[in-house]
Amino acid sequence: MIHPQAIIDPRAKLGKGVQVGAFTIIGPDVEIGDSTWIGPHVVINGPTRIGADNKIFQFSSIGEAPQDLKYAGEPTRLEIGDRNVIRECCTFSRGTTGGGGVTRVGSDSLFMAYVHIAHDCQVGDRVVFANNATLAGHVEVGEYSILGGFVGIHQFCKVGAHVMLGVATVTFKDIPPFLMVHGNTAKPFGLNVRGLRRRGFSDAAIQGLKDAYKTVYRSGLTVEQALQELTPLSTQYPEVAVFTDFVRNAERGIIR
Repeated sequence: MIHPQAIIDPRAKLGKGVQVGAFTIIGPDVEIGDSTWIGPHVVINGPTRIGADNKIFQFSSIGEAPQDLKYAGEPTRLEIGDRNVIRECCTFSRGTTGGGGVTRVGSDSLFMAYVHIAHDCQVGDRVVFANNATLAGHVEVGEYSILGGFVGIHQFCKVGAHVMLGVATVTFKDIPPFLMVHGNTAKPFGLNVRGLRRRGFSDAAIQGLKDAYKTVYRSGLTVEQALQELTPLSTQYPEVAVFTDFVRNAERGIIR
């Protein structure tokens, strides 16, 4: 299960059934859950905690020090959930003290080759990051979001749940949940209706979100005016309340 040419620090903790390929290096303060498979030529440094049933492919660098000039060796960490697939050459960094000290990645997600998740990012469950999708520091990505290849998210931005980002999209502002987004810089192109239907959203909820989208993006109202207009709809549909709460709390402003 552990290749004889793998190097594993005695202070690392490996669960039952963990497999480690040749020339992989696992440092101290690393915990790896049961039945996780780690391919050859992977480097995992700590403090890092990885859950169960993950697959980490060759040449990935997991839990390395953050790429932040202010970082001075503080004991920050990386936490990864269960059942993720992390493909070739991905880089996931630990957190910084200025960002809460921890980078978190959820469960049941696919990260294709060359994905980068920087320090202090918070990534939800069941996301898909296509090749070369990149998060700068302190970014938040909600559950079920899909990032196309070469997507770039600026530091401190937030991406809501159930968002679909087209290839090479770049954003410097927050992206509300449930949207289809594309472009450099990012522009909204309606709701991610197909994704919402696949995940069991009712027709009534989708229609409510369509009405909310039109109010924010097509009515000519300011954001503040649109939010006031949407108060009754937010009360009627919890999904619309999620959308309006995100818009109301967007510290960087929303894409328009």
